[in-house]
Amino acid sequence: MFRVHQTHAPVVLSSTANPLRRLVTLRRIEVLTQAVVLVLALAWLKIPLDGVPMIAAIAVLAAVNFVTQWWIDKGGSPTANEVFAHMAIDVAILAVLLYFAGGPANPFVSLFLLPPTLAAAMLPARHAWAMAGLTLFAYTFLMFWNLPLPPPQGDLAQFDALLARATGGTHTHAAHGSGFALHVLGMWLNFVISLGVVAFFLTRMAATLKNRERELAAAREAALRNEQILSLGTLAAGAAHQLGTPLATMAVVIHELELQHGDDAELQEDLLLLREQVDRCKQTISQILASTGQGRDESLRSLALDDYLQRLLDDWQVIRPHARISVTLQGEQPPPLVTAERTLEQALLNLLDNAADAHAANPEALRFSASWDSDSCRIEIFDRGPGIGGEAALRLGQAFFSSKRAAHDQAGGIGIGLFLSNATIERCGGQVELFNRSDPQGGACTRVTLPLNRLKA
Repeated sequence: MFRVHQTHAPVVLSSTANPLRRLVTLRRIEVLTQAVVLVLALAWLKIPLDGVPMIAAIAVLAAVNFVTQWWIDKGGSPTANEVFAHMAIDVAILAVLLYFAGGPANPFVSLFLLPPTLAAAMLPARHAWAMAGLTLFAYTFLMFWNLPLPPPQGDLAQFDALLARATGGTHTHAAHGSGFALHVLGMWLNFVISLGVVAFFLTRMAATLKNRERELAAAREAALRNEQILSLGTLAAGAAHQLGTPLATMAVVIHELELQHGDDAELQEDLLLLREQVDRCKQTISQILASTGQGRDESLRSLALDDYLQRLLDDWQVIRPHARISVTLQGEQPPPLVTAERTLEQALLNLLDNAADAHAANPEALRFSASWDSDSCRIEIFDRGPGIGGEAALRLGQAFFSSKRAAHDQAGGIGIGLFLSNATIERCGGQVELFNRSDPQGGACTRVTLPLNRLKA
């Protein structure tokens, strides 16, 4: 998308998150929480649990998470079945922990609700229903096979008294003893964990949906722009075919005038200029028609970057013989070899034309500066025109809008040069920035950044 900024700061013209990566992040929280709860149960509450298999289960889950993170960092892209398998591992580990800690009597049993919730949000419907069936099976299994949760041997007296005051008495609560206090404490901790996981997951999902909406909007805009470019290309090919005859007629008339007025030196100079312009038009039309039958590789020629840019400027001076331009080319030596595609060349010529048109009333020379390193090439075109403002700032870069027409220039353009230039440079992986210069004398700067890895021969 083409954007223009009226201040001096440049404005750049312009995947879904891996579900397993999100699951790995949640699993880190899961492993940490399980370890902390187990340590509290064994060390503070002194519940006589069989700690060895529970510690082993948590260690296995941590190891699986580490290997999964390594696989993702290596560029792995999981399928829905693989994400489902990872969720099944989480369910199995939770079932093992609950088996040694009271089964459904354990307040953490409601954590079985999280895997189906995550599966419903991240996976196809059949996987979500399969996960619901798996957690139901695990819950049902624990109802009949589990090791009872032993009463705590530690001191819960302070929490027990606080709970008694909160419930308005001591008789009922005393009947339950410290087991009831432990259950209430576990339910609270379970709620905190569930709340944190749900809030984390839903906020990430909302951010992902917003990113997807932005991507879809950009894709729709790109498709519309491509349709416009295709229409323009069809019209350009038809116009090129029709212009061949009048250009040939003009060439004949110019030749006859040269023969008739051979003794008029001033007229001969003007006729020479006209003939060069007609030849340039015929050459451009021939290239348009010939390119329709060429593959991309046939239209490319390898040149050193500085030679390519200098040849580009020489061609432009033929088109604009009266334009004055100062050139600075600098960068790593030797300059890299690039493949000079005609569409990119035409895009840069259009940008030079636009700068020259804006600069026409100023006798000072345009400034063309190009610098490059091993990765990119940056081209800047400085003019002393009126700058960017008003309607142009809002519509510049749209098809069929011309800032020359907006300024009531009688020789105004048709409004496709900047549009096509931006589309071509974006297709080459580059970007165009247009911004007003900070110099008190005014003017604008057109900056083009091109990645050399897309242009190198």
